[in-house]
Parts: sequence; C-alpha cells; structure tokens
Amino acid sequence: MGGNSVLCGGCWLVDKPKVVDHWPDEETVAVILEETIQGGGPGMNLAVNLRRLGGTFPLAGIGVVGNDAEGHYILDRCRAYDIDASRIAIQEKAQTSYTDVLTNKINGKRTFFHSQGANALLTPESFANYPSDVRLFHLGAPGIHDGMDVPWGDDANGWVYVLRKAKAAGLRTNMELISLQPKRLRELARPCLPYLDTMVINDLEVGALAGEVTASHGETDVEAVKRAAYKVLDLGVRDLVAVHFPRGCVVAVKGEVPIVHPSTKVPKEAILCSVGAGDAFASGFIFGLLEGLSMTETIRLGHAAAGECLCSLSTNEAIGTAAECLAQADAWGWRETI
Repeated sequence: MGGNSVLCGGCWLVDKPKVVDHWPDEETVAVILEETIQGGGPGMNLAVNLRRLGGTFPLAGIGVVGNDAEGHYILDRCRAYDIDASRIAIQEKAQTSYTDVLTNKINGKRTFFHSQGANALLTPESFANYPSDVRLFHLGAPGIHDGMDVPWGDDANGWVYVLRKAKAAGLRTNMELISLQPKRLRELARPCLPYLDTMVINDLEVGALAGEVTASHGETDVEAVKRAAYKVLDLGVRDLVAVHFPRGCVVAVKGEVPIVHPSTKVPKEAILCSVGAGDAFASGFIFGLLEGLSMTETIRLGHAAAGECLCSLSTNEAIGTAAECLAQADAWGWRETI
C-alpha cells in the first residue's frame, strides 16, 4: 500500500487550557488569568498542525466523539482544515473527551485533569479498514482509552492489534505517547514497538520505555536520553526515535551515531503555555520527514513549531507555515549547545 495521505487515529478531544496565578493548596483558591477551548489529542493535533505547516496532502482521522458541543467543535475544525472526518464516529450517549490543562503562571508547570468520555469507546473495530492512499499512520495515545488499553485477541492490547494490522497492510507507522506512570507506560507501549517505524516522544517518555532515568529536578540528562533512545530501537522500533526536551532534541537512527540539535531561544517573556508544544515538535518533525527534508532541517522545523506553540494558549492553532516557523526561530536565534 502506498500513497500520500496521512491517517491520524486515536485520541480526538477538546483541551481547555487555563493559566492560573499560582498552584493552590487544597481547599484554597487560585485565580484563572486566561483560558480558551481548543481541539486536542494526538490525532487532532498532528492533523491540524500538518495542515497549518503547509501540507497539501490528504489528511484523515479515526476516533470517537460525542454528539455534543465539544464533538461538533472538533468536526467543525476538521471541515475548516479539510480533514476527512468520515471515520470519526459520533456517539449519542457519550460525552466528548476533554482535558482541563492548568498552567501555573509562576513556573510554567502544567497539571492535567482528563475526562475519558467517548474515547473509552474506541476499539480496534474502529480501525476496520485503511484507505488505499495512506502514506503514514499516526496513532496515540495508550493509557486513556479503555477499549484499546485491554488485551485484544492474542495481542497484548488493542494498540498492538491495530499497529500489527497496519504494518500487514503496508503502512508506515508512528506512535505518540502521554506521560503515564513509567510502569504503566511500559506495559502498554513496549509491545507496540516492533510494529512502529518511528517514534517522536519526550525525554520522560523515552526514559520510561527504556527503564532509564533521563531527567532529574527538571533537567534532562542528554547522555541518558541517547542510551534510552537506542534501547527503544533495540526493543523494536524499525527506523528512528526522536526525543525532544526544552533544550534540544536527540535523534537515534539504527546503525548511525546520534544526532543532537539544540532548540531555538524562545524569549522567556514570550512563553505563555507549553500545552501542545510536544505535539507541535512532532508535527514539524513529521512534516520534515514527509517533505524529504534533511535530518537537520527536520529537527529545526520541529523546534521552530514548538517554539511558536509556546507563545500561545492554543494547542494546535498557533503555528504558521513551515517557512514562517523557521523565520521566527531564526529571529529568536538558536542555542549554541544543549
């Protein structure tokens, strides 16, 4: 199977980002300074970001939403971005999944309160067939889909089943993770690795997968990230593992030395919220791969897209075209080292 379309499956939800003046103790009050509503989730964020970066290839989604205001918001955004939503099922008796994302204004740290809602009804049966023109199948994220997180037939979970079938159909595959407790992430995601061509994840996620401590007290251990990335390749990922973190990125490719690239220097005063920044990096990186850019150009575009996302409350509607993102990153300048 070959083609030029990108199929984004799994989590389609509504993010409700809020910036609060501080993180309160229990039974005390924090003040909401800013808030918005955005489409979110691994499937939606990648699809929208690829279009905003300038992708002209077909985009389609697979997921589940409720027949409510949030579900219709997601479908409206799909229409606005020319994303085929014909395989996003509408459930009459389930609420669209959403996440309240609270960002502490003082330190920028985020806390997530997630309502699984309709996403609990996503199962491998939702992925019965694949369009004939799919070039890349992007899937995520294990840990917040009850119908996918359990064993399916002889497979460890529904994610494994879906990815195995996708590889049998000739699709290239990429999977996104969320930062679960390390043991739970390993249980769900490790069995998926042999059916993945690429992974674009963060430093904590690669550490959890590999059983390595890759960050401590908010600081990334780059050497540990390198070890973890190659261990994930050894565990089954076929081509490459890209790991992003605030100071930069490590890309591990089978049979090659690691590529390390610093991030762009986003001014501290310009940073508003980091919600969606990881997905923005992944989107820029995947866009670069799809467009045949060099690895250095691909990494730079990932960092540039993430940088623009940091300056907005939006999870997937803050970035411009690839050229615009790179121009802004160049204007900010790039870190000399990680």
